[in-house]
Amino acid sequence: MSNSSSNSLPDIRHTFTFQAPIHKVWNAVATSEGMSAWFMPNDFKAELGHEFYLDAGPYGKNLCKVTELDPPAKLSFSWAKNWTITFELKELDNQTEFTLIHAGWDAADQVPYNNMNHGWAEIGQRLGKYVQA
Repeated sequence: MSNSSSNSLPDIRHTFTFQAPIHKVWNAVATSEGMSAWFMPNDFKAELGHEFYLDAGPYGKNLCKVTELDPPAKLSFSWAKNWTITFELKELDNQTEFTLIHAGWDAADQVPYNNMNHGWAEIGQRLGKYVQA
């Protein structure tokens, strides 16, 4: 089962709808304290070009860099070797649609891809509990 046009896997995408206003969700995904509550310890700052670390515990600290910042609609950052994480927020009626995109997968990454795909689904649910509390 080979794909001749590309040797990469599709982006991981998960979309959630939270019963929370967009600014509450933005503060959860675009502040160090917020990200620590549902994702991992970090020294993130919402500044374009800011380099920060995500502390993945037994997997070590990963250097990241903010590559796109459009509050309260979009945040992207590079992570580890060639990944890009994007958080997209869309305001609905007193709700927020949150889409998480994890891009930069090689075809050889099938096992971590599957693990991260499941992981992001669980992490998104943790974010939901956090912003809806």
